[in-house]
Amino acid sequence: MVYSKDLNIENLPNHVAVIMDGNRRWSLENNKNKFLGHREGMKKLEELIETSGILGIKYLTIYAFSTENWNREKEEVSYLMNLLVEFAKLKSKVLENKGVKVNIFGATDELPDKTREAVLKLREKTRNNNKLYLNIALNYGSRNEIVKAVKKIIDKCESDKEFYNKIDEEKLKEFLYSRDIPDPDFLIRTSGEQRLSNFLLYQLAYTELYFTETLWPDFGKDEYIKALKEFQKRKRRFGAS
Repeated sequence: MVYSKDLNIENLPNHVAVIMDGNRRWSLENNKNKFLGHREGMKKLEELIETSGILGIKYLTIYAFSTENWNREKEEVSYLMNLLVEFAKLKSKVLENKGVKVNIFGATDELPDKTREAVLKLREKTRNNNKLYLNIALNYGSRNEIVKAVKKIIDKCESDKEFYNKIDEEKLKEFLYSRDIPDPDFLIRTSGEQRLSNFLLYQLAYTELYFTETLWPDFGKDEYIKALKEFQKRKRRFGAS
């Protein structure tokens, strides 16, 4: 079994969100090719998906590529786009067989053609699965997501004058990428950085946050279990005193 005896399997988060940070720093600290950290990080993502599925965690949302990441060196961006294609093609059958349903958060129309085609094909191939919902935030920025939601609401109000009076927090959620998905219970960010970096700003309002110094390529099963144990120590109040 993948979990330790003192992990309460009955008290696990339903939805885990992860900011996978530290790939480049890992390459530097280990004197590796500057892009190797991204490939090692992909291996850790596979392990995270596997462990989450075994534990029965229902939703997993990962920050794969932000709208700000386009500002990186073109060579690195190209490598990341190709790595996403590789992941989508090589892991498609594995994810399908394990009951993983892939969803994409972000503006896929702005991705390179081969990357967009690969991830959308992966989404299509896994659409009937329901064991684990894997949400990949790709070309994603939360502020941009909220702006798009507001524009859609304005359009809706113009066509339906009664809709304005129906708008509340839950109604707004219907216009987000995560409209059919419960908010995260637990956010993990690796590499020691303690910020959200424009990730799920609306959805993380009452999420428990966990920051670790461990770089993402070193964040294996044991580190994941350690984080989940910390979650189980938290007393969630959802804004109550």
